Amino acid sequence: MTIQCKVKSIKPLASNTYQILLHPETPVAFKAGQYLMVVMGEKDKRPFSIASSPCRHEGELELHIGAAEHNAYALEVVEAMQNALVTGSQIEIDAPHGDAWLKEDSERPLLLIAGGTGFSYVRSILDHCIAQKRQSAIYLYWGARDESQLYAKSELSDIAAKYQNVHFVPVIEDVDADWQGKVGNVLQAVNSDFESLQEFDIYIAGRFEMAGAAREQFTQQKKAVRERMFADAYAFI
Repeated sequence: MTIQCKVKSIKPLASNTYQILLHPETPVAFKAGQYLMVVMGEKDKRPFSIASSPCRHEGELELHIGAAEHNAYALEVVEAMQNALVTGSQIEIDAPHGDAWLKEDSERPLLLIAGGTGFSYVRSILDHCIAQKRQSAIYLYWGARDESQLYAKSELSDIAAKYQNVHFVPVIEDVDADWQGKVGNVLQAVNSDFESLQEFDIYIAGRFEMAGAAREQFTQQKKAVRERMFADAYAFI
């Protein structure tokens, strides 16, 4: 379904990463973990995860878009959003999309894995779980190049401190002397922390290569159930 949206605000979250709030003309019913498509042309629709949760978005849709200079695909969308904000014009979206939404009928523990701005996908799922008072264990692993890219690190640390069933593990590749957390690849961190993933529902957002590697590694080495691993990438690989 295509919907016209006002761009309510654009804020930097980190270097080349932006939070964009859209206000759709009509409410968008979606599930935690789904995505929308920004319509750039008749045959040009670009997907972005919805960072807001379906139970607490109050009619607004939140996006987190990483738009470095070399990433024209995302940068052009941010520029279109900025133009719409300045001129008061509208942005067209097509939503909702995606089959990797939170399976609310499952009581299995959750493993949420994000690379970079893939965090927006797991943020929607985590926030929805908290709002619904889900009691099963939730582990969120977020990998980034450096600490500055973990723009919600303090928020997630606070959530983990408040809710006993939520565990947050940040993982970065480039560290400085002050870093106290895990270093390296986010999948390596998961592999080292769990003997078995057989009982988990696993939700993954990141590059296709990461999602593919996770499915291969976890099913072969950690007894993960292939049918209980969810990622938008799995519709294509």
